[in-house]
Amino acid sequence: MEYPINGSCQCGQVTYTLSKPPVAIAACHCKQCQKLSTSAFSITAMIDADAIDIHGEMSEWSRVAASGNTSSAKFCAVCANHIYHYNPSNPSHLMLKPSTLSDTSIINPTIHVWVSEKQDWYKIPEGALVYDTQP
Repeated sequence: MEYPINGSCQCGQVTYTLSKPPVAIAACHCKQCQKLSTSAFSITAMIDADAIDIHGEMSEWSRVAASGNTSSAKFCAVCANHIYHYNPSNPSHLMLKPSTLSDTSIINPTIHVWVSEKQDWYKIPEGALVYDTQP
């Protein structure tokens, strides 16, 4: 894949350009991510904050994660589509929601976290790194 690649929320009010590949792509199976995605897991692309240029108004929501860290979400103020999550104590690393990319071919999670809460029917692909909780 060639970079940069573009992305946007569902309504197009928030747009962004990702200038370099993600560090890693992970699937989180925790109950909170299941609620967020309304599916078995949520996918995140771990990126450096300086790798993304975002335009448009976003809102923010935060919660305390099981780890004790704060998990903050940035999402479109109009359609509420999540763009990324981050830990405010480490704002240089973001967890981009890669389904918002115009080219989603990079989505291939090689890391699975919080598998202690995963849905029984989902089978993790062979060769993936697996963690019962957050590494």
